[in-house]
Amino acid sequence: MAAQATGTPQAGPAAPAGGGGWLRDQVCEGLRDRIITGRLKPGDRLVERDVAEDFGVSRVPVREAIRILIGEGFLQAVSQRRIVVRELSRQDVENLFDMREALEVLAVRRAAERRTDAELDALALLLAEARAATDAGGPERLSRANTAFHARIVRISRNELLTTTLESLEGRLRWLFQQVDDPEPLWEEHRLLYEAIDAGDPDAAADLALRHVRHYREVALRLLFAEPAGPTGSGG
Repeated sequence: MAAQATGTPQAGPAAPAGGGGWLRDQVCEGLRDRIITGRLKPGDRLVERDVAEDFGVSRVPVREAIRILIGEGFLQAVSQRRIVVRELSRQDVENLFDMREALEVLAVRRAAERRTDAELDALALLLAEARAATDAGGPERLSRANTAFHARIVRISRNELLTTTLESLEGRLRWLFQQVDDPEPLWEEHRLLYEAIDAGDPDAAADLALRHVRHYREVALRLLFAEPAGPTGSGG
C-alpha cells in the first residue's frame, strides 16, 4: 500500500525558505503520528514522491525524515527503493518493556527524591488530563496524556542522560500506551505513582513503577500477540 492511501491525507504548509530542518521535523512527526495512531499500518509502503506531495514539501526533508524513522524502528528498508512501516515482533515489544522497566523505575525513584511543589503541581495537572482522557475515551488522546505524565516524571528526576535516553524512545512508548483495553486501572496506577512521589517516598514509588510496567507488559503482549507474557514478561 502506498503512502497516499493512509487515512485522510492532509497537505502540509507551504515550505518556508531555509526551513529544511523544520520541514524534516514536521514530516517526521506527521509520519510518526500516523504510525502510532494506526493510520499507517505495518506493511504499508511509503513512496517519497507521494509523501512529499501529501506534506507539500520537496523530497529532501521526506528522505531525511524516513531515515530518522528507520533509526527509531518505525520504518524498514526492505530494499533500496521500498520503505514500509515496520511490524514490531514480540521480541521488539519485550525489549521496549525491558527499557521501560529499567529506566522508568529509576526516574520515578529520583522524582520522589527531587520533586518541588511547582513540579508536583504540574504533574497533578497532567494526572487530571489523563483522568479526562480516560473518561472521554479514545486511544490517541489517552496515549498522549499518559505519555505526557511519564515524560514529566522523567523531567522531575533531573537526570539529563535519563531524559535523553527516554526521549529517543518516546514515539515507540506512546505507541505502547495505546495497547490498553481497560484504561481505568491505568489511571489508578498513575494516581498511586503521583501520591508516592508527592509523599517523597522513593522506595514506594519505585515499587509501584515496577509493578505498573510489568502489568502493562502483560496487557500489551496479550493484545498484540493474543498470548500471555513469557517468563520475562511477568517478571521483567
